[in-house]
Amino acid sequence: MRAPEFWNEKPGLVAGLLAPAGMAWDIAARLRRAVARPYHAGVPVVCVGNLVAGGSGKTPVVLALAAALAGRGIAAHAVARGYGGQLAGPVRVDAARHDSDAVGDEALLLAALLPCWVARDRAAGVRAAEAAGADLILLDDGFQNPAIAKDLSLIVVDAAVGFGNRRIIPAGPLREPIETGLARADAIVLIGDEPAPEALSSAGLPILRAVLVPLDGARFAGKRLIAFAGIGRPEKFFATLRGLGAALVAARPFPDHHRFRAAEIAALRHAADLEDAALVTTAKDWVRLPPAERAGIAVLEIDLAWRDPDALAALLRPYIPAACHDRNAEAASG
Repeated sequence: MRAPEFWNEKPGLVAGLLAPAGMAWDIAARLRRAVARPYHAGVPVVCVGNLVAGGSGKTPVVLALAAALAGRGIAAHAVARGYGGQLAGPVRVDAARHDSDAVGDEALLLAALLPCWVARDRAAGVRAAEAAGADLILLDDGFQNPAIAKDLSLIVVDAAVGFGNRRIIPAGPLREPIETGLARADAIVLIGDEPAPEALSSAGLPILRAVLVPLDGARFAGKRLIAFAGIGRPEKFFATLRGLGAALVAARPFPDHHRFRAAEIAALRHAADLEDAALVTTAKDWVRLPPAERAGIAVLEIDLAWRDPDALAALLRPYIPAACHDRNAEAASG
């Protein structure tokens, strides 16, 4: 789906008409949490979630955490729902066997960096990761899922967007009331250098600042491009390319997690030929392209850079298993 425009505007008539449905959504979520018996894993579970639907930057945060943990010798595994994929799991993602139709785009990106399990039953996915020897589990999304006890919950917030009109789905982008979600969180990951949303100032939670950094973006400077993306906020991708000095002759948004058809790619190629331009997309979109359609399509890779890596290390330190400290000490002395 594509987020409706009124989600990011001041509450108006449409949001008001949908407000009762949002209240029903919230009541159902509260009941679900009240009756849940969460599974307590034998290893730390670090959850990366958000309070809004789509586009906040959870996956880059999970990838950055995975890299930070790997640098400390920690065998972290990711557990994801596999949104957009057909497999219910639990199954360990194998890029040689699985495509985005099977496990979803986000799981493929995660599996390129660390063991990743797709499981619609998140507790079953966590158990599978434990059995496979995980020292720590990164739960990609799942903050609103009460089936798993979390040791550390990080809420990702896009500073440029915040919480939209502050209404609950379908009246707005919120998955739950801001105050309810922040009360269960342990820290905020605020992406972007814009001022923090006002709602965060009274939460009393640590705020870790981070920015998304294009990799090798200079190669697009001055290039004529047709950009296309089916992500939560495609406009952000297009703005990044313009900021790199690219000449965007067209920007084509698609719904989030869109499955591209050969005819759509052919139409994009035809438009690029007419404009003497190259095609470019995101990493999440590229893994959803049919393999036969990927040739000649550039990818803008991004990385997440922490403004204060020491603050991140201090936040994670209590959740790094003692066995990892012992292994690292032995490696250093040996």
